[in-house]
Amino acid sequence: MPKTKLQGIIFGLLMSVTMAYGMEVYNVALKEGGLSQMTNHVFWDALLEAAYMWLFVFVFSNLWGNRIGHKLADKICRAEDSPFLHTLFISGCTVLIMCPTMSAVAAVLFSVILGGGSWDQLPAYWVATVLKNFPMVLLWNLFAAGPVTRLLFRRIFARQLAEA
Repeated sequence: MPKTKLQGIIFGLLMSVTMAYGMEVYNVALKEGGLSQMTNHVFWDALLEAAYMWLFVFVFSNLWGNRIGHKLADKICRAEDSPFLHTLFISGCTVLIMCPTMSAVAAVLFSVILGGGSWDQLPAYWVATVLKNFPMVLLWNLFAAGPVTRLLFRRIFARQLAEA
């Protein structure tokens, strides 16, 4: 969808922020006792965590997440065959790479450094984080963050996209 380097950066920033915030809402709610116990303060606490987590998402997605996700998606479906399916496969394959990556970041930050856990248990923290987050991150990407990001991107660059 982005046609220029600047558009790619803006798209990446939008996606990083929407993904980080949505996943932080989910994880903060789980920490506070589960989704059935969720209260409004979860949104604020998630905003505080997302204020720095989006940066990790942006950096790692640009270093390898997007590239590998696109290459995997291209092996499954070509954009010429079905642009819609190709977009879905790109989203899914990028999640396949980014969920374990961001789960490693979260395991180090929240389970070891801030949580006081043991570095010896890091593999277990990481696997538990991947298993807890993967279903939600996939659904959030496909049905919320992805569509919202594409909508915002099309609105921001409406004139440039119409000219192209």
